Amino acid sequence: MSDWPKITVVTPSFNQAPFVEATIRSVLDQRYPALEYFVFDGGSTDGSAEIIRRYAGQLAGWVSESDGGQANAINRGFARATGSILCWINSDDLHTPDTLRRVAEHFRSRLAEPAIVTGSCRVFTEGSSRETLRPPARHDPERLRRCDYFVQPSTFWTAEAWRRTGPLDALLHFAFDWDWFLRAQAAGCCFDRMIDILAAYRIHPQHKTGTGGERRRDEILAMMRRYAPPEVAPMFEWVRARPQLWRGLSRWRQLHRWGVPLELATVACPALWSRPAGYSLAVLGDCVDSL
Repeated sequence: MSDWPKITVVTPSFNQAPFVEATIRSVLDQRYPALEYFVFDGGSTDGSAEIIRRYAGQLAGWVSESDGGQANAINRGFARATGSILCWINSDDLHTPDTLRRVAEHFRSRLAEPAIVTGSCRVFTEGSSRETLRPPARHDPERLRRCDYFVQPSTFWTAEAWRRTGPLDALLHFAFDWDWFLRAQAAGCCFDRMIDILAAYRIHPQHKTGTGGERRRDEILAMMRRYAPPEVAPMFEWVRARPQLWRGLSRWRQLHRWGVPLELATVACPALWSRPAGYSLAVLGDCVDSL
């Protein structure tokens, strides 16, 4: 394909020295001919800046200074973006080979539209052979109001989608991507999916989602109260208060994804038999996914 559309990639980073070089290489080694790549480091003290500096000549720009958090760093990057396709990749995740070309081909005839696409993602645990493949979910406007089912590292959008939706809410620390997808939905953006594996999502001991704890869950609950139907937040609080149920709900969710009928999946998960009347298993499954 001639005249490749420019793709702007932003990497926010803070104290991710063990991983940030692999992230940068995963983007640069694709040799995409129309790449604009920014790295915004939040003033790391672990040697990250020295690693990033080695690639300065291949970056459109980079900084290492105190900022207002991850969402703020991403917003600063996109404020400088001149690409017609945008994405961010966190400094502990990876883009897979040829991702940018495949995304460019997908958007080729839709660059003027407010379009968003999500691909498959490889989820792996650092230091372990454990790995799963997470395919993109079909867009469901109602489900998105109660659960963030997007795989952010595998998600790309047009500059027009960003223009219509606006920047990330920098007051949020854990759910700013979910908030942005909801606002993009309200702004009339189109959602699509690709089966291609576009990214790899790394789980490790300092993983932000895994270490967010109650602060993260409080923010998710606030999001549910803001966007979801009123019956969803009480279900989330019920699940949140019962960690002994989480494994059973996860098992039910997995069986449901495999196509096991709801009744049989429920029989296989006795921990769910005592749920309050009217508590939907589908919603409870989304709640445990959000935890």
